[in-house]
Amino acid sequence: MTKKIVPLIMAGGKGTRLWPLSRAAAPKQFIRFIGSRTLFQSTLERVSDPAIYEPAIVVTNEEFRFLVAEQARELGSNLSSIVLEPVARNTAPAIAAGTVVAAKLFGEGAIVQVLASDHEVDVDEAYDNANSTALAAAEDGKLVTFGITPTEPATGYGYIEAGDILPSGAHAVRRFIEKPARKTAVEMLSAGGFYWNSGMFMFAAPVLLAELQVFASEVLEAANLSVSAAAKDADFLRLDRIAFEKSPNISIDYAVMEKTSNAAVVQSAFQWSDLGSWDSVWKAGRQDEHENVASANTTLVDTRSSLVMSHGPHLVVSGLENVVVIGSEDAVYIGRMEDSQDVGKIVKRLEAAPSTARLTESHPTCYRPWGGYTSVLVGDRFQVKRIFVLPGRKLSLQKHHHRSEHWIVVRGTAEVTVGERVAVLRESESVYVPLGEVHRLANPGKIMLELIEVQTGSYLGEDDIIRMADEFGRT
Repeated sequence: MTKKIVPLIMAGGKGTRLWPLSRAAAPKQFIRFIGSRTLFQSTLERVSDPAIYEPAIVVTNEEFRFLVAEQARELGSNLSSIVLEPVARNTAPAIAAGTVVAAKLFGEGAIVQVLASDHEVDVDEAYDNANSTALAAAEDGKLVTFGITPTEPATGYGYIEAGDILPSGAHAVRRFIEKPARKTAVEMLSAGGFYWNSGMFMFAAPVLLAELQVFASEVLEAANLSVSAAAKDADFLRLDRIAFEKSPNISIDYAVMEKTSNAAVVQSAFQWSDLGSWDSVWKAGRQDEHENVASANTTLVDTRSSLVMSHGPHLVVSGLENVVVIGSEDAVYIGRMEDSQDVGKIVKRLEAAPSTARLTESHPTCYRPWGGYTSVLVGDRFQVKRIFVLPGRKLSLQKHHHRSEHWIVVRGTAEVTVGERVAVLRESESVYVPLGEVHRLANPGKIMLELIEVQTGSYLGEDDIIRMADEFGRT
């Protein structure tokens, strides 16, 4: 009987090329672009068939741990483990540690499939066929990569040249090619036998670990030590920092795939995009009769071949062609479609200026394991927030050294602890929390709790929180 596949999902990236929607604290894998699912959730859905897959292992970082847990919960998706990297060390250390965890959970012979959490993939017959071929090759002891059939001479992807066909139906890898100049890309497309390097892999755990021992032993040692010394924290597995930090910062391609003689490539004809820029989002989107891709909250007049999306104000675009217009809660980007690759440069410019750096870091709306909040208004010594709490959830028992708070319930029911007093507040009722007083907010109801919070004080930063008790392990 064929073994089930263990999905290993990489979800720690902090890409900013899809600014202003994607930011350091809320990158593209956790953003809803068009539709009800985030890219991370779509990845979970691709590996949800229990006849084929074991529950997924997700590798991410401390900052995204609750986003991962909450978005999996929304889908009703059970995860085998959420592995937290203490520092960023590229894909080889992350995949190595995840593979060690997979072997511990599912046996040394586990078949692992590595998936990026921020790619757009069409699951169809071509996808299923590629997966079946990859599984057969992995069971034959190959380190398999998925090579996407190119549709254009793209220069933003690495390429793989396929060699001889193998018994599994996969091909031996002849060579990997770095992101090429356009002339080289055109030549490869014309010659055939070249494929985009998708960054998706499948292998038997002991095969990868053996190749790491040969070609990147320091990576393997750091992975083994960081997992053996890892700490279990609620739903999370925290890799040991001291051990993990010693790993070289290196990609899996450089560490193993370009050196091994065991690499195979599966020719993959399914639709795929790494959504690395706004023009790729436009290409992957559902275009209307005027070749526009638009989200809700937008109106397009005499506009063609454009991408218009808003997570904030209603956007009206008139009389334009080949443009990208993206609105978030606090910023709007407008540019030519052909300049989409330059958004990363713009973000660096914004980061360098104190007045705009915050626009690259986080959104006015921040999500937490209990719900989240939106910053509505910030002034001298005061701040107004909209707070929303999921049914059955509660914030930590906490106090502040520098601010007092006033809560007004807008919708739902709030259970409020202030000092020794516990009260239930309903719509339009309010409570005052004095500076330094121990307090807690909870939603005992069946619907979302929404309230307006007015903070006043000499310092209003999020780090002015002293937690005494917290069900999410943040004390």
